[in-house]
This record gives sequence, C-alpha cells and structure tokens, in this order.
Amino acid sequence: MDQLETYRKIVQQTIDEYADLKPSYGDIEVEKIYDTSRDHYELAYVGWDQHRRIHGPVLHLDIKDGKIWIQHDGTEDGIANDLVRAGIPPERIVLGFHHPDKRKHTSFAVS
Repeated sequence: MDQLETYRKIVQQTIDEYADLKPSYGDIEVEKIYDTSRDHYELAYVGWDQHRRIHGPVLHLDIKDGKIWIQHDGTEDGIANDLVRAGIPPERIVLGFHHPDKRKHTSFAVS
C-alpha cells in the first residue's frame, strides 16, 4: 500500500473511532464526510440540544502534498496524537488551525 492510501486509511479509521463517541446530550447525529477523490475528511454534529441548534465540524482533515493537514480539531486530547500513535510521523502532520508563525514551536510540520 502506498503512502497516500495508508494515510487515507488511518485518517478514516481515526475519524470512525471518534464517530462512535456520540454526544451524551441532545438529539445529535454524527456525520462522517469522506471525499477521497479530493482528500477532505470531516466529522460533524447535526441536531438539537433542547432548543439550541447544533451544526458544525468536530474534525476537519485534508491530505495535501503528502501531509495530513488538521484544519479543525474539536477533540479533547487532539487528533494529532492519535495519528502519531497510528504510525504517522509528526513531520507529516500540519496543525493548520495554528498560525504559520506558531507552527514552528510544535513538534509537527510547519507546512
């Protein structure tokens, strides 16, 4: 299996694990959105918590130029740590939600 396919598989498996963690409040649906032709991957919540509308991403990852870009991470512990545990080297993960000037202060890729 080539690197891109490996990254796709790991990203999808990791999102699948988070999708199993349904919120304990409200009537919330968990949606997995996989666009493998453009390498965009999201996990979103949609529904209601009493009278409050819930709609938005929990996770948004892209695979670009051989790296996994974490565009949004709404998890408690950080999906980057899960990806590293699954075998993705930190230098192949970009914390896209951090300003480029701040990325150099992490153990992950700058771009």
